[in-house]
Amino acid sequence: MNSSPAAHPDATDPLAAFRQEFHLPPGPDGQPCAYFCGNSLGLMPKAARAAAEQEFETWERLGVEGHFHAPSFWMHFHDTLTEATARLVGALPIEVVVMNNLTVNLHLLLVTFYRPTATRYKILMEGGAFPSDQYAIESQARLHGLDPDDAIVELVPRPDEHTLRTEDILAKIAELGDSLATVLIGGVNYYTGQAFDMAAIAQAGHAVGAYVGFDLAHAAGNLDLRLHDWDVDFACWCTYKYLNSGPGGTSGVFVHERFANRPDLVRLAGWWGHDASVRFQMKKGFRPMPGAAGWQLSNAQIFPMAIHRASLDIVDRAGGMAVLRRKSEQLTARLESIIRGLNLSTDKLEIITPADPAQRGCQLSVLV
Repeated sequence: MNSSPAAHPDATDPLAAFRQEFHLPPGPDGQPCAYFCGNSLGLMPKAARAAAEQEFETWERLGVEGHFHAPSFWMHFHDTLTEATARLVGALPIEVVVMNNLTVNLHLLLVTFYRPTATRYKILMEGGAFPSDQYAIESQARLHGLDPDDAIVELVPRPDEHTLRTEDILAKIAELGDSLATVLIGGVNYYTGQAFDMAAIAQAGHAVGAYVGFDLAHAAGNLDLRLHDWDVDFACWCTYKYLNSGPGGTSGVFVHERFANRPDLVRLAGWWGHDASVRFQMKKGFRPMPGAAGWQLSNAQIFPMAIHRASLDIVDRAGGMAVLRRKSEQLTARLESIIRGLNLSTDKLEIITPADPAQRGCQLSVLV
């Protein structure tokens, strides 16, 4: 019998059985390891292989006809992800689409939501953001003929602090005022694990006339998101971390419904974003699909999306992100208790992730 301190909570945990739905790599002793790398690559769902194999079988048996016949209907495959994706991030179905990869989607969204003028050209981000965001924003500034050192404003913690204070973020937005074009911040900072108050940031950004978006690479599948209610303008995320959808997996996009029927918005257009009712007329003149689907470029990545659909099914069967988030908070609190129980001085070991569960994801970053 397992007599460890965690044995009783495990025995009474309604989510305990879901552990058996993932492959855990073996440790040095050949036993399943304790896996702490989900913020880089999530574990493989056991359902993933069958999900991909189904599409291989369809390809083998039907060839191009797989686009139009059961069980795959590749022509509409991305639509089968919409409802679950909307539930995942707290959105309306028209506000989400799954397509491409994360940084591709970030660029596509910035083409629309970073439109600098001679006076309103600043873009605000957190200092120490994941390099992909830094590179994307630098290149977007250059695309508009701007000097990144002038156009980009980075938020940094106060001296001797590791994370940002919400009041400092809001104060910087107010300070930049009508020079601020766009706010782009990670929902959860990959390094510190800090979760940002997205609703407050969106409200402050809109108050000065800026667009507000988030890179949710470390937040989707981690936090209980409410993007529509928080009035976020745009967001994107990967699916291979907390969403367990495989290395290089597909990406999700959110665009608020206020932009759903705005064909005038500047965007990089592609055939798959064109009005589906007339797409096969092959005519000139781009007419975007309503909602986030209008930012699509190309047809669906069937194999990554098949795995992602299997993963989203697990989230739904577990009860959704509110349920998973409660379990996450319990696990993170338990790990924090163990670390603090070591009674080491901060010059030997320091947790830099916020202690408030509302200000962190399922992560503890430790300086040793």
